[in-house]
Amino acid sequence: MRSQTQLLIIDPQNDFCDLPVGWCPADPLTGEPIAPALPVAGAHADMGRLAAFIRGAAGALDDITVTLDSHNRLHIAHPTFWQTGEGGPVAPFTQITARQVRAGAFRPRDPAAEERALAYLEALEARGRYTLMVWPVHCEIGTWGHGVHADVRAAYNTWEVDRLKVVRKVAKGSNLWTEHYSALQAEVPDRTDPHTQLNQALLAALDTADVLVVAGEAGSHCVKATVEDLADNLPGGRPERLVLLTDCMSAVTGFAAQQDTFLRGMAERGARLTTSTDLLRELNR
Repeated sequence: MRSQTQLLIIDPQNDFCDLPVGWCPADPLTGEPIAPALPVAGAHADMGRLAAFIRGAAGALDDITVTLDSHNRLHIAHPTFWQTGEGGPVAPFTQITARQVRAGAFRPRDPAAEERALAYLEALEARGRYTLMVWPVHCEIGTWGHGVHADVRAAYNTWEVDRLKVVRKVAKGSNLWTEHYSALQAEVPDRTDPHTQLNQALLAALDTADVLVVAGEAGSHCVKATVEDLADNLPGGRPERLVLLTDCMSAVTGFAAQQDTFLRGMAERGARLTTSTDLLRELNR
């Protein structure tokens, strides 16, 4: 029996891609091109290679899952949530710690949110995976930036029609109180919100794969967190089933070391690191 091969694409969204101007639509209100909010250097080329892989490997792909970072404009990791101690704006790419909030250097714009925000920062830092980063407003639900890179979408649309299957879409990140890098669970799950807790249905679907190919953005953050959670929580275990397409992911600028550490760690756990072109040759033998 042929092995079942699935493709998991993490957050292949416009806001994360360093798109050429010609790929960006005009804002109907201003006439200016809409720029990606949080472009990852190399992501546009990554997505081109991924689209080529999907087209070339279409007959071998039994299932495709796409995750979508899906935020509201107000979010604990957006500038809209925070202000300085003096009441000024907080710039994107500012890190905020619980210690700084206790010292009064930063505070939520809504005074009623301070206790909960502080508790979140303490819980996040106790996990040791991330410190809160204030990102530019990105992947806002309903915007062009939330949409999927056009080449990747066209490739999987063709797969859907040819194979008479539907690409599974998984939204994450709409809870304003917690970051949600991983497609499987929020960094600090909210006990009142099942959407932030470990996604058992997604785990069960991915667990049916004999080979689970992973690509997407960014390798330093959402790909990293998702794959780490997969390796820890797949019901059937066997992280050696994971195949990471290293030429279809890039790191956020300044976080290349985190991506490198992640890839080395997954290789040590048994995951395979390869390129889309090398894997395509194998699948089409």
